[in-house]
Amino acid sequence: MTDRRLQDRVAVVTGAAQGIGFAIAERLAREGARVVLADIKAEAAEESAARLRAAGLAAEGRVVDIASDASVAELARAVEAGHGRCDILVNNAAISGRGSIKEISMARYAEMVEVNQNGAVRMTLAMLGSMLKAGPARRIVNIASIMGIRGWPDSIAYSTAKGAIVNFTRALAADLAPDGVTVNALCPGFVNTPMSIQPDGSHEYDADWFRDIYVKYGRIPMRRWAEPEDIAGPVYFLCSDDARYVTGQVLLVDGGASATF
Repeated sequence: MTDRRLQDRVAVVTGAAQGIGFAIAERLAREGARVVLADIKAEAAEESAARLRAAGLAAEGRVVDIASDASVAELARAVEAGHGRCDILVNNAAISGRGSIKEISMARYAEMVEVNQNGAVRMTLAMLGSMLKAGPARRIVNIASIMGIRGWPDSIAYSTAKGAIVNFTRALAADLAPDGVTVNALCPGFVNTPMSIQPDGSHEYDADWFRDIYVKYGRIPMRRWAEPEDIAGPVYFLCSDDARYVTGQVLLVDGGASATF
């Protein structure tokens, strides 16, 4: 049971067909929000929304490519037409990819930045008009990463883009505070999602290096990776009225891993 403290608020969650995005969408819907599950995979977005509707929750699936101005604008028009406003925006969609500066191409670097950094900016610009005419409890939550807090080997583009999201959040919070919109970032640590599956079908966190360094020897003090639901709860808090005086903050949800850096 929940208190449905987000009753009838309109929430848009990107990258919501699976993983962290779906867990966030489900939690917000269970708290009473009308959730738009936006994803580049249209069929998967609608299937995930249908799962929520089958549970009696208010949800719809929409396609969006956050690297496309036209696609993002179309999503914004659909939300405006269907709901008249947007109260909550969760910028979660991202792509993963390894690569050090010695091996990454400029094209691949640009692709990662276009999605993981510019995508959140593009979504915010598109949805801002609907948010500014919504009610008093307007929230933007940007999903960054602990890789955006510190340097990380073999992730030059991903870490750079997520680091940019952290400071985008702070600057945006300062811009929008007078309008009553709070903006915060959440930095997950190691999360068990489909993005953890490697090209050969193995799980990234089943590797010996991960088990030895992060679990056995306590680099994650809680001795486990996160599940998507571990991220959804803190996001709900940032969207709730309890966080009405919280803005410009960067919340690390990593089982204590950042305490060992």
